Amino acid sequence: MKQDLDLLKFADRIAASLERIAPSARLPITLDGSDAFVWQAENGELKPVTDINRIDLTLLKGISRTRDILLNNTSRFAEKLPSNNALLWGARGMGKSSLVKAIHAQINRGKFGALILVEIHREDISSLPALLDHLRTHPQQFILFCDDLSFDEGESDYKSLKAVLEGGLEGRPDNVIFYATSNRRHMMPRDIIENDQSNEINPSDAVDEKISLSDRFGLWLGFHACDQTTYLDMVEGYVAHYSLRIDAKILKAEAIEWSITRGARSGRVAWQYIQDLAGRLGKKLTT
Repeated sequence: MKQDLDLLKFADRIAASLERIAPSARLPITLDGSDAFVWQAENGELKPVTDINRIDLTLLKGISRTRDILLNNTSRFAEKLPSNNALLWGARGMGKSSLVKAIHAQINRGKFGALILVEIHREDISSLPALLDHLRTHPQQFILFCDDLSFDEGESDYKSLKAVLEGGLEGRPDNVIFYATSNRRHMMPRDIIENDQSNEINPSDAVDEKISLSDRFGLWLGFHACDQTTYLDMVEGYVAHYSLRIDAKILKAEAIEWSITRGARSGRVAWQYIQDLAGRLGKKLTT
């Protein structure tokens, strides 16, 4: 009898220990109070973003054709019509991520919550299946957005992303579209692709494996470095939008000098000049 009691107490201690180490049941994800969220993979939650870092769509210069293509694709998705995943690739600072956030705001204008933007960080791509499991249970339409998506040698997360986008058994839910930005069209450095090609018995198989990820994106939208005229249009657009008072000749000379010292012309460089100008004029950049 004593032995049975000892065994029972021992079993109780084991059960209590298992309860302590077992993961607690997660509460259903709620989407109240915001139309943009950041996926927190470590605890399986969506963190609401109440103050989104974005600019108005009209301020994005030099990318009108790209803007229209992505806007039309996103508008169709918001209406639950067929649409494509999109890869925005190319030159730094030319408005790739700004365009995604601006289009999201444009579609939601006057219809808050019609489209929900969810950002997933590059390092959390492996948790993408878990996130999609959450999103597929909600009635809303979601843009799943990953900024600066790229993969280095030895990483295999791109394989799971391929399966999620198109090739998996469940695939992408109908209420989710995936937009990514990258400085590389195939999201991998050329030297890695070429190195794998040289080490394979059939080199084309290695290349096909690496670049087939980008094939999962129905839209490839290229962003290229702008010329001086476009750069100055960006600067002048910001000046007009924020009502900054400066002589036109001085503005042009300063903006050109700013781009020369930076060694580049882009939307990001134009915005950095505007921040400097507004600071010198004592003007806050608010709409």
